[in-house]
Amino acid sequence: MAQNASMEEFEALLNESFEMDTPEEGSVVKGKVIAVEAGQAIIDVGYKMEGRVDLKEFANPGEAPEIGVGDEVEVYLRAAENARGEAVISREMARREEAWDRLEKAYADDARVEGAIFGRVKGGFTVDLGGAVAFLPGSQVDVRPVRDAGPLMGLKQPFQILKMDRRRGNIVVSRRAILEESRAEQRAEVIGKLTEGDTVDGVVKNITEYGAFVDLGGVDGLLHVTDMAWRRVNHPSEILSIGETVKVQVIKINKETHRISLGMKQLQEDPWDLVAVKFPLASVHKGRVTNITDYGAFVELEPGVEGLVHVSEMSWTKKNVHPGKIVSTSQEVDVMVLEIDPAKRRVSLGLKQTMRNPWEVFAETHPEGTEVEGEVKNITEFGLFIGLDGDIDGMVHLSDLSWDERGEDAIQNYRKGDVVQAVVSEVDVEKERISLSIKALGGDKFAEAVGGVKRGSIITVNVTAIEDGGIEVEYEGMKSFIRRSDLSRDRSEQRPERFSVGNKVDVRVTNVDSKSRRLGLSIKAREIAEEKEAVQQYGSSDSGASLGDILGAALKSGD
Repeated sequence: MAQNASMEEFEALLNESFEMDTPEEGSVVKGKVIAVEAGQAIIDVGYKMEGRVDLKEFANPGEAPEIGVGDEVEVYLRAAENARGEAVISREMARREEAWDRLEKAYADDARVEGAIFGRVKGGFTVDLGGAVAFLPGSQVDVRPVRDAGPLMGLKQPFQILKMDRRRGNIVVSRRAILEESRAEQRAEVIGKLTEGDTVDGVVKNITEYGAFVDLGGVDGLLHVTDMAWRRVNHPSEILSIGETVKVQVIKINKETHRISLGMKQLQEDPWDLVAVKFPLASVHKGRVTNITDYGAFVELEPGVEGLVHVSEMSWTKKNVHPGKIVSTSQEVDVMVLEIDPAKRRVSLGLKQTMRNPWEVFAETHPEGTEVEGEVKNITEFGLFIGLDGDIDGMVHLSDLSWDERGEDAIQNYRKGDVVQAVVSEVDVEKERISLSIKALGGDKFAEAVGGVKRGSIITVNVTAIEDGGIEVEYEGMKSFIRRSDLSRDRSEQRPERFSVGNKVDVRVTNVDSKSRRLGLSIKAREIAEEKEAVQQYGSSDSGASLGDILGAALKSGD
């Protein structure tokens, strides 16, 4: 009976074992470590199946494997039996399947996942997310570019899944998103404690051309270069250095963008409050040139107070010249305050006003008629420009070049660089003009020669040339021409050939033309005038005396 019972039990157990389903290949099963040898763990997965797994599959990146006999683990059953009759199992694939299930749920819930960066690949890094490998783009490592990722390798930290595709086995994660989120929370907390006008201490984190970023304890504020000091600051590094602790004032807080504007100069006294008192109009001060532009130069009167010397106020004489040709950066100059606009914080300065107007000085030292000497600076179609004392020019008009030649001809005798003498004829200070005359150097010979001669005067001239149309005569060195019709009252005597060179002839002056420098002369007019005078003296036309009698009496009287 006992034997029959044992047979029945065995049969029941055998049937039970047959009825039990063997695990499917490609599924995750539980197993127990029964031995560790030769760098492998031997695992009993039940169903009278054992398999081997390399110990490295039990280790996290950068860590030693932690596995021992008796430990229960989950493995992936790749095949029920290999050539050696062993199950083909994988701990890594089991972890991956487990990880994907977990990561898909986290991705759906937009939750953070924990992982460790363990390798570097093109364009970024590889991250172990507890069995699944993800890609971390270089741009998603930190909020700012990371030059050395060494300290982050193997460190367990949170990541955000940006994208995942189980079929292709692709996962993309971001560390930056986590940092930005925590940073935003921290910023919101810090900003919530700040109000505009607060004075706080901060540490200079970064310096740029336009300002500096200051850490206020978890949140950065921008200290713009224009708010660092009342004076001009060319570059923030002039007064700040990275790591320096500075006291700043909160100027503005943008609650939406969490941007904070800071200022340092607001904690100092505004020098513009006393500008009108310190620098009254028309006062002269010494300043330093801080910047030069095409339209003028900025001059610092004191730290924080700058004024502009416009190019038109830089020099009395140098027009259309770049300011850099007159002054240089850092040069000390004397300037006059011309205008102050406190509202716009502007001061207009003058450089030339600290020196006397050279045209005024010239007018005082060179009255009209003064002889001057200078170099021909320029020759134009209307005259010469002569360089004079005080770096100013005077002009000799074509009409003032010569008494005898036309101006267009006389100007051909001059070249740039010639040193010439001239006489000051006029100085117009307001228009900044000086008129000179070269022909006036020897005086006006015509005026001297005809000084006592008037229209109607009788003068004696010398015949210097005989021509068909008349005769050329000379009076006190001044040449004139008497036309044929003016040679005699009698038409038959109007013959030039009856005169000879060297003859002295009495003539009547009919015109004195100072502009053309000519005397109008006539023998005929003299004869007519003499006849009228004789008639008035010795008779009249109604007295019965003939003209011959009157003239005869006049001739006898003359004898």
